[in-house]
Amino acid sequence: MTTNAALHSDLDSGLDSGLDSDLVAVLDGTPIAHIATVLPDGAPHSVPVWVGTHEGHVVVMTGPGSQKARNLRRDPRVAISLTPADNPFSPVALRGRVVAWLSGEEGWAVVDAIAEKYIHAPYDRSRERVVAMIAVDHHRIGM
Repeated sequence: MTTNAALHSDLDSGLDSGLDSDLVAVLDGTPIAHIATVLPDGAPHSVPVWVGTHEGHVVVMTGPGSQKARNLRRDPRVAISLTPADNPFSPVALRGRVVAWLSGEEGWAVVDAIAEKYIHAPYDRSRERVVAMIAVDHHRIGM
């Protein structure tokens, strides 16, 4: 998959995605996720993120020059953990890799869809954002 190639701009419902429907249900809620990436020296870097799904991928937004974006462009491997607010005894952990980046209008459409979930409004355009599309290699729901 190449960046911005044939990607639609709406968050999907997960119905036609390659993601497990139970995973999609959690990701399309409003959990605060924590994404772990690898720093240049090999140390872990973990930060909270908003999360969603788009075209069978997990998506997170970030600034194009953020530490997590720089880490993921160098090494696309990622781990994400989250706990649904309505079910704290069913944590989710997943591992995968960034397979594409969305920017421009395509990126902003996904950013706005994610923001609508969390803050019920489009994302502030004063800060540039890109979207990392993550293919999930492994996931676990529950303890």
